[in-house]
Amino acid sequence: MKNPSWVVFTIAVIWSVVAGQNGATSLSFNFVDIASDAGLREPTIYGGVAAKKYIVETNGSGVAFFDFDNDNWLDIFIMSGTRLEGFEKGKEPTNRLYRNNRNGTFKDVTENSGLRKTGWASSVTVGDFDNDGFEDLFLTYWGENVLYRNNQNGIFSDVTDRSGLKQTATRWGSGAAFIDYDRDGDLDLFVANYLKFDFAKVPEAGKGANCLWKGIMVNCGPKGLPTDTNILYENKGGGVFADVSDKSGIAGVTGRYSMTAIVTDYNNDGWPDIYVACDSTASTLYRNNRNGTFTDVSLDSGTAYNEDGNAQAGMGVTIGDYDADGRPDIFKTHFADDLPILYRNSGRDFFEDASRLAGFDHTKHVQWGTGFADFDNDGWVDIMTVTGNVYPEIERFFKEYPHRGPRLVYQNQGNGRFKDVSAYAGSGISTPRSSRGAAFGDFDNDGDIDVLVMNMNDPPLLLRNDLRSKNGWLKLKLVGTKSNRSAIGARVTLRTGKHVQVQEVTSQSSYYSHNDARVHFGLGSAREADSVEIRWPGGQTEMLKNVAANQIVRVKEGSGMVR
Repeated sequence: MKNPSWVVFTIAVIWSVVAGQNGATSLSFNFVDIASDAGLREPTIYGGVAAKKYIVETNGSGVAFFDFDNDNWLDIFIMSGTRLEGFEKGKEPTNRLYRNNRNGTFKDVTENSGLRKTGWASSVTVGDFDNDGFEDLFLTYWGENVLYRNNQNGIFSDVTDRSGLKQTATRWGSGAAFIDYDRDGDLDLFVANYLKFDFAKVPEAGKGANCLWKGIMVNCGPKGLPTDTNILYENKGGGVFADVSDKSGIAGVTGRYSMTAIVTDYNNDGWPDIYVACDSTASTLYRNNRNGTFTDVSLDSGTAYNEDGNAQAGMGVTIGDYDADGRPDIFKTHFADDLPILYRNSGRDFFEDASRLAGFDHTKHVQWGTGFADFDNDGWVDIMTVTGNVYPEIERFFKEYPHRGPRLVYQNQGNGRFKDVSAYAGSGISTPRSSRGAAFGDFDNDGDIDVLVMNMNDPPLLLRNDLRSKNGWLKLKLVGTKSNRSAIGARVTLRTGKHVQVQEVTSQSSYYSHNDARVHFGLGSAREADSVEIRWPGGQTEMLKNVAANQIVRVKEGSGMVR
């Protein structure tokens, strides 16, 4: 007797459930949110909760993993916003600095750090601008940006005025990145500006041509609001910067809503370039001309638009070699109803839109912070993206566009494609939040990559990666001598057998955030790296041979591995 169709259907359903369970079991990494237990309990205040009246309330801010006290354990910095109605004196929200206790917990050391500040915060970039061996902070805001010098004693000083970075007008600083663009051994500074925003000139929600989304009244912009230009500051030494935006060509790029900035040498000529994710306009790729000037080559390089020739709402961006061909590729996140874009570096000064070939599809979530990271240490970088809608009002009308969303995790299949494994990646992935910035790093020094996430009007997420795998790993902390001390712009090429991996040291990535400055490689079944080639920002190269797995290695320029 033949099985009735309903029996066949039931068997198929059961098999699909079992297959899904098997998929969950085979996933070796699992993310658990330990923020509360770790001591990260303060919410990040940012604009209205149930509604956003102006665009300045919507974009949120970045976060940072960085080692401010040089104890070789990652500390945490979280920016905070404010609200239109303000706060009682003494109750204003502020940035927060957390010191790593080296036992899975953190201590809030904000009060005596000198980092207290209330405002419409945007991004954080980290770098040792004075080459004293301690990492400094540059923060962008709608209002006035701030440069904090690390005094080496747990206290930071606001040196914005005397450094030459003081602004004379209110601007909306967005992405920023330390970069040694002239390769003279000290860090210069690139600062993007999102748009020109004035409360007195911007219409309220629903009261303008660009103030509706799917027929619902929402805050206005960015379309319809005036764009701004970006800034490049040259480090003149002695803690002083000079604005070289015009003569460098940086300010010559106009008509863009610039957001996250990232440093990468896309054409492998040894000079750092700058890629800027732009909202609702063409993104920007500034090619370093090696003479103090830059040229926007985004159109010629294929990185301005998607393969259909459309501008996208670029928010977050990350650089990584997803196909292990030794060339850095670009992954960029976008708005709801769009797909993220994966630009494959062809090695011919041109990038191909590989998004669909790699398995990405459209999503109902607005996507922000993102990172290439090898979560299972198999030697192939995976991707995580955080989500959150900018319009809290929308979900009352369209449940498919929730204000709070999940994290999205894509596992690299090693064949040019990614698989969405979000459903199997742990409770820390599924908990709904309206997120913005995300930083990637190994806060507990156990050899796998964890994630710090900024949430709008909620405490952060600290996603501990509970990895169950025998795969090896190697982490390198680079220290420049002739090059800038932070080694920003360095490129590391690691080989195990025929497998090659490339990573670069950056000062901003994801969305307005800073990752662990130590480059991390998964080694798979290999017990050592056959070779590690370091091309320092100044152009010198250094080679390490037969480096054992499962260790954190400190490499000093010109001296090799040091204790």
